[in-house]
Amino acid sequence: MKNLSFTIAILLIAGSVFTSCLSPKQKKEASDAQVVIAHNNLDTAQMNADKMAEKAATAEELKTFKLESDLKIKKNEVRIAELKLKMNKPGVVLDEVYEKKIDSLELKNKNLKTRLGDYERNHSSWTKFNRDFNRDLDELGTKLKDFAKENLK
Repeated sequence: MKNLSFTIAILLIAGSVFTSCLSPKQKKEASDAQVVIAHNNLDTAQMNADKMAEKAATAEELKTFKLESDLKIKKNEVRIAELKLKMNKPGVVLDEVYEKKIDSLELKNKNLKTRLGDYERNHSSWTKFNRDFNRDLDELGTKLKDFAKENLK
C-alpha cells in the first residue's frame, strides 16, 4: 500500500513539474487548441443529432400521422365514390372529361396511400416527407371540394 501511495505521489510531482515547464503563452495556446477541438466536436455532434432527428420520426409521431392521414385518405375515397355515384345517376349526362377527372383524383389518392406505406418501410427524411405529403393531401382535398362544387351548379 505504501508503494502505491509513493508511486502516485511521484507521478503527481512529475506531472506538475512537466506542466510547470510550459510558458504561460504555451499554456494558453494549448488550452485554445483544446477549446477549438471541443467546439468542433460539439458542432459535429449537434449536426449528427439534427440529421438523426430529421431522418426518422418517433414511433408516436408516425402512428399519429398515419392515423390522421388514413382518415383524410378515407374521406377522399368517400368523396370520390359519391362523385362516381352522381356520374352514374340516370338522367344526368356527364361527359368523359368528368370521368377522367374523377379517375385522376382517385389515382392521386391511391398514390398518397402508397407513399404513406412506403415511408413506413423506407424511413426517409421525416420533415421533408411530412411537409410534402401534407401539402399533396391538402391539395387533393381542395381539388375534390372544388370539383364537387363545380359540378353541383
